[in-house]
Amino acid sequence: MFHRKIIVQLRRWAEKTARKPLIIRGARQVGKTTVVMEFAKEFDVFLSLNLERHEDKQIFETHQSTDDVLTAIYLIKRKKKKAGRTLLFIDEIQNSQKAVALLRFFFEDLPHLYIIAAGSLFESLINTHISFPVGRVEYLALRPCSFSEFLDAMGEEPLRDALLSKNIPVAIHNHAMKLFNEYVLVGGMPEAVALYAEKRDLIALQHVYDSLLTGYRNDSEKYARNNSMRGVLRHILTYGWRYAGQRIKFEHFANSNYKSREMSEAFQTLEKAMIAELSYPTLSTEPPMLPDLKKSPKLLWLDTGLVNYVAGLQQELFGIADISQSWKGLIAEHIVAQSLLTTSTSVSAKRNFWLRDARNSQAEVDFIHHHNGQLLPVEVKSGDNSKLKSLQLFMEKSKTQVAIRFWNQPFTKNLITLPSREKYTLLNLPYYYAECIETIINCE
Repeated sequence: MFHRKIIVQLRRWAEKTARKPLIIRGARQVGKTTVVMEFAKEFDVFLSLNLERHEDKQIFETHQSTDDVLTAIYLIKRKKKKAGRTLLFIDEIQNSQKAVALLRFFFEDLPHLYIIAAGSLFESLINTHISFPVGRVEYLALRPCSFSEFLDAMGEEPLRDALLSKNIPVAIHNHAMKLFNEYVLVGGMPEAVALYAEKRDLIALQHVYDSLLTGYRNDSEKYARNNSMRGVLRHILTYGWRYAGQRIKFEHFANSNYKSREMSEAFQTLEKAMIAELSYPTLSTEPPMLPDLKKSPKLLWLDTGLVNYVAGLQQELFGIADISQSWKGLIAEHIVAQSLLTTSTSVSAKRNFWLRDARNSQAEVDFIHHHNGQLLPVEVKSGDNSKLKSLQLFMEKSKTQVAIRFWNQPFTKNLITLPSREKYTLLNLPYYYAECIETIINCE
C-alpha cells in the first residue's frame, strides 16, 4: 500500500480531541486523493468533493453557513446522515476562495466533522485578499513514494520489514541494492511505481513521465501571475531538470535571457507547488542551522525518476553497480536527498548543505541532518575515507561525535581520529537506509 506512513499520520490526526481541518500539501499526482480514499475506509460516512467540478464548487458559492453547506453536500452526494464518524474530503479546494474561508467556520461550528482538504496549487493560487484560516487548520506534506513503499509495491514485504527494522543481512545486501537501483531509475511517483511493479519494464513508463511533465508545464498557466512569469516557469520546467543536484545561479539560468529576480520568483513559486526545492548552504557546524540565502543554492526536484527520464540517464544507470559513479555522483546525492525528505511530513521541511567559504579553500558537505540539537554531516560517496576531506573539516569544527556517509556497500562503522586527536564515529550506511537515518542514529 502506497504512503503507509501517511495513513499512520492521518490516524493520529483523527485521534486528536482538538482536531482542526487538515490540508494535505503535495505536488500534482503524488497520490493525495488516493491516500484519502484509502483512509476513508475507516469511517462510517465519506463525503467527497472535487472543486474542479462546477456542481461541487457551487455548493460553497451559493451557501453561506456551514450547516447549509453540509446539508447541501449530503443531498448532492445522495448520502444519508447516520451515527458514527463522518469524513469530508474537499479536493482541489483552491478553486473556491469561499471554501477556503469556510474552513475556519467548520472548525468552530462542526468540531465533530473530520475534514481533509487538498490542492496541488494551494498556496500559489490563494488570492491575497482572501481571509485565510491561519491557526485553524493543520498541514501534512505528501511526497513521492519512499524505497520501503516501492518494495511494498514490488511484493517485497519481507525485505521492506527488514529495511524498516534496520536489519538487512549482509548476505542479501546485493539483492537490496539491485532493488534500490531500480527505485532510483523508476522514482517514487505512484503511477510510475504501480506500472513498473506490474510490467517490470522501464519503456512502459515513458507515457507516465511524459504525462507528468506535460501536466506540470501546463500548470504553469495557473501558477503564473502574468505572461512573463509564465515563460520563465515553462523554461524551468522544460530545461531545469538537467541541473538536478547542482548549485545554480538565477541570472541566465539554463542558458536563458531571464534576469535573476524573475528567475528567483519563478523558483519560489515552484517551491510552493512542491515541485522543486532550493537547498541553501549553512556555514555553521552548530545549531541554529541558518541558511545563507546570499550564496548559490542546490536545485532539488521532487522525484529522481523524472530527473533521470528528462536528463536521458536511464540507459546509463541501468544495471550500474554504483550510482555514485554516474553523472558526477549527482544522481546518488539526489536520491539520498529525496529519501531524507520522506522522513518528514512537515510542509516546511528543508534540506541544507554545509559550506566552508574560506579564502582559497572551499569545502562542501552534501547535507546536514538535524538530530537532537546537533548538526550531523552527511556525505554521499563511495570509496575509502580519504575521499571525505570536507567531512573531516566539518568534524574538526563540530562538537558532534557522529558523521554519516551513504554508499553502495553494507553497513559498517569506523572510529576516526582527527588531526586534533579527537575521535568520532563514521556510520557508513547503504543508500537504502536513507529513509531510516533517524532511527539508525538513535540506535548508536
